[in-house]
Amino acid sequence: MLHEIIPVGPLQCNCSIFGDEATRQAMVVDPGDEIDRILAVLERHALTVTSIVVTHAHIDHIGGAQKLKAATGAPVYMNLADEELVKHLDAQAAWLGLRTPERPAIDVPARDGDVLRLGEAVIDVLHTPGHTQGSISLWIPSERKVVAGDTLFRDSIGRTDLPGGDGRQILRSIREKLLALPEDAQVVPGHGESTSIGREKQFNYFLQGL
Repeated sequence: MLHEIIPVGPLQCNCSIFGDEATRQAMVVDPGDEIDRILAVLERHALTVTSIVVTHAHIDHIGGAQKLKAATGAPVYMNLADEELVKHLDAQAAWLGLRTPERPAIDVPARDGDVLRLGEAVIDVLHTPGHTQGSISLWIPSERKVVAGDTLFRDSIGRTDLPGGDGRQILRSIREKLLALPEDAQVVPGHGESTSIGREKQFNYFLQGL
């Protein structure tokens, strides 16, 4: 499977582009901004987007979803517990001094236990609330990768002081959903460097004692 990570927007959100080499189908995760760059990658690999997945509804992750949907016709997946955040994209934009993006219509609810497919690959939706109430992670067993959004970072965890955040809940999500994955599983966070489950178990200060 092809996988390119593009840091997009002023907050450098990690947008993941997954492409199936046999079908040339693609899944784009967290198209927060700079849609022209994302489309250029898709064109370079001759990929057709069949799903757009948003790990949570903060503007840096969802801001370009409607523009990408308009360009590709692909449906947008998101956990509906973040609908209230989508309704307030204007307030989020004001906090950051950004222009308010077009609000995306959510086509498919992304619920815990749902299974998405990209070619032969199975992608498991894990509901991992705490950073926001609708935060999800995507586990791809065949690739041994988990796209963790802003739930888990290298040496850190997602902030919980924004609307919908809950410090105890994010630790429970990490313990029950993410640390249960194989230790060699690669973690692709919403920002910054990738890491592994085993590394974070050993070195992440916030996870000690979980």
